[in-house]
Amino acid sequence: MTILSAKHAIDTAVEAARWAPSIHNAQPWAFSISEQEISLRADTDRKLRVSDVAGRELVIGCGAALFTMRTAMRCEGIEPIVRTLPDPDRPSLLATLRPGARMDADESIRTLGAQIERRRTHRAGFADVPVPDRLIERLIRAAAEEGATLTPVRSPEAVRVIAALTQAAQGIQAQDRRFSLEVIRWAQPPGSLRKDGVPAEGYPRQTVRTDPDFPQRDYSWRHDWGSQADQRTATSVGIVALLTTPGDSRQEWIDTGQALQHVLLHAAAHGVSAAFHTQALEMCLLRELLRRELCSDEYPQMVMRLGITFDEKSSVRRSLSEVMD
Repeated sequence: MTILSAKHAIDTAVEAARWAPSIHNAQPWAFSISEQEISLRADTDRKLRVSDVAGRELVIGCGAALFTMRTAMRCEGIEPIVRTLPDPDRPSLLATLRPGARMDADESIRTLGAQIERRRTHRAGFADVPVPDRLIERLIRAAAEEGATLTPVRSPEAVRVIAALTQAAQGIQAQDRRFSLEVIRWAQPPGSLRKDGVPAEGYPRQTVRTDPDFPQRDYSWRHDWGSQADQRTATSVGIVALLTTPGDSRQEWIDTGQALQHVLLHAAAHGVSAAFHTQALEMCLLRELLRRELCSDEYPQMVMRLGITFDEKSSVRRSLSEVMD
């Protein structure tokens, strides 16, 4: 491999990583390049101080960025060499990645790579169109390849329990001014030039109820921003799924992020979007209840709904210069 081709693969990987998902689109990552090696660091200035005290969601977002870099580099025909948590004395350094051997990028890798900038988070109900079982099985395998377990919740009773826990968490957080202020910090007003957070057209102006109801974050709290969702055709819950890990270490948070992005990119390639509901996971008692009663003692890392939407949403990302150390 030439120095030029390695440099191109590195630049492509970092450029792609900016499009990874993160809570509130906070983009909590920073990168540096030295001697053909990319360092991925958690940007703790972008950590959610109220809802993510332990930094779990921050690390999951960085794990998603890591999988995105791996995929982009493989699309360039190069197998990346990855080390996670390489230096115990530098806890914010989550991973390093460098170009390895040449490889053939097959159709499955290119399919994932094509979705990196197209994938969007959904924040409302879904159209009443079923998600094929064959696709769900493939998403389960994608998560397993990264060390996590994706479990579609088939029982209507269990779906109602998860919805109720989400409602309870949302209700409690809504009573806490700190939570509300933290959420709207990332809500963009119309016409905003910010390159992080959620654009006004990316969240509903009014509550869109599903049955059972999975409440969304109240990005429009105390203002009238947001999009007007179509409540006639977008009220389906979709497929509720839990992403879990055997333990709850920082390594498993990184694994969760990689599994999440693998699932999301494969789903997006087949026209399926995801809506996230982490409210209950941000409250220790409710997360523990989920773990014990619905997750077979595995740790719930993400609650999501998967479904079909015909809405075209925009997204924003910080420039390369802003995420580079």
